[in-house]
Amino acid sequence: MKYLAAYLLLNAAGTTPSADSIKSVLESVGIEVEDEKVSTLLSSLEGKSVEELIAEGNEKLASVPTSAPAGAAGSSGAAAGGADAAEEEAQEEEAEESDEDMGFGLFD
Repeated sequence: MKYLAAYLLLNAAGTTPSADSIKSVLESVGIEVEDEKVSTLLSSLEGKSVEELIAEGNEKLASVPTSAPAGAAGSSGAAAGGADAAEEEAQEEEAEESDEDMGFGLFD
């Protein structure tokens, strides 16, 4: 992913990404560069535009399921409801305790 990010960064800057430029971008932020990964990236992106890559990525993302199974949604919702009530009680107790800590109120 970091190699692709460097490629896209160089492309956005108006530079034609090359192996040396990708290496210099990654090394400038302290990342050890693996030459194999740079060459694999460049060979897989050869002849493709960034617009084509984004379109292909959007198609792949569209096929990824985004909803949880029906049973999981109900159980997580119940757990979240219980957690919210417990959190509210804890906040109320903290507010009460903060007034009692010193034995007097702000305007006493």
